[in-house]
Amino acid sequence: MNKFAKATKKQSKLRLALFAPAGAGKTFTALRISSGMGGKIALIDTERGSASKYSDRFDFDVAELEKPTIENYVELIQGAAGQYDVLIIDSMSHGWHELLNEVERIARAKFKGNTWSAWSEGTPKQKLLVNTILQFPGHVIATMRTKTEWQVTDGNNGKIKPVRIGLAPEQGKGIEYEFDMLMEISVDHVAQVIKDRTGKYQDKIIEKPGEELGKELIQWLNEGKRVDVSLAVKEIKKVKTLEQAGEVWKKWKMFQSHPDFIKAKEDVKEKYHPDKPKKDTPVSYVVVGGSKPPEPEKDKTKNRTMSEEEVQQCLNIIENGRFADKEGILIDPMDWFKSVTKDRILNKEDYQKITTALQEALNVIETQKA
Repeated sequence: MNKFAKATKKQSKLRLALFAPAGAGKTFTALRISSGMGGKIALIDTERGSASKYSDRFDFDVAELEKPTIENYVELIQGAAGQYDVLIIDSMSHGWHELLNEVERIARAKFKGNTWSAWSEGTPKQKLLVNTILQFPGHVIATMRTKTEWQVTDGNNGKIKPVRIGLAPEQGKGIEYEFDMLMEISVDHVAQVIKDRTGKYQDKIIEKPGEELGKELIQWLNEGKRVDVSLAVKEIKKVKTLEQAGEVWKKWKMFQSHPDFIKAKEDVKEKYHPDKPKKDTPVSYVVVGGSKPPEPEKDKTKNRTMSEEEVQQCLNIIENGRFADKEGILIDPMDWFKSVTKDRILNKEDYQKITTALQEALNVIETQKA
């Protein structure tokens, strides 16, 4: 299957992150921009009803999130899908703090205080939140708090004065990679665009961004070829392997919640996941946890050789980040790897897939831990 196609601009949905210290106007700015974009607006409020104070100036629906768990965020985001054109998440920082507290509780309860192992349950939840945002079929504007510090500077009258500044956003490391546009807002309500995939606003300074910016953004987003779910369904139906199906599924993130695309994926999965795994006859082997046996008997080789389905199950476990033993007890990722591959025979390609995916998962856990 040819994996390359002519590059074209497609109509897309906004993924904008606003981060700023307290009092910089994150909520107000998000409402102004979304109002300029037009359509129905929904707002998830974790700030104890603060957004509703602007109900006399903007037309929007609000859901107050009293307990900002990842599960509650996901439920509200999915509930807004197909009902609203713009979703404001105000803010994501409360969800991150709640997740940090949850990981600490898990570490004490299950892992004798070892937060490294506890992140095996925390990381999948963070991934779930990010994926749910990316799959939302409308525009998303997310606000995040930044850690605040004070600097002493010289004032206009020659006297020194303290100035409040914002630092890194209070969210998981790498969250900025998930958004198309990042705007940092100062306490003077001046925004600096520090990431912009439109190519129009990179590094620009915008004083009190509002409705006009929303209109410009929606105009840019609506340019290009209109994308229909039928294109995604058609492409995934053409695949010949589960690996190709996975690549197509990741490519069309915008349709991962669409029933037609979900059904097409399940049809492909059923087609290439027969009840009995196909006979695996690799040219070369890697024996994990022991040396290569001297030409084992055919039936024993078949039992010890890891099938394509088993390899895929390992990759799914690594992607979900839940590493458990046979009794379902969560264990260290490397201990899990040793247990599932002990005395098993893998062809070199599958061994490389698993070890590469595991290393990436360990890097994510280490990043979250930091």
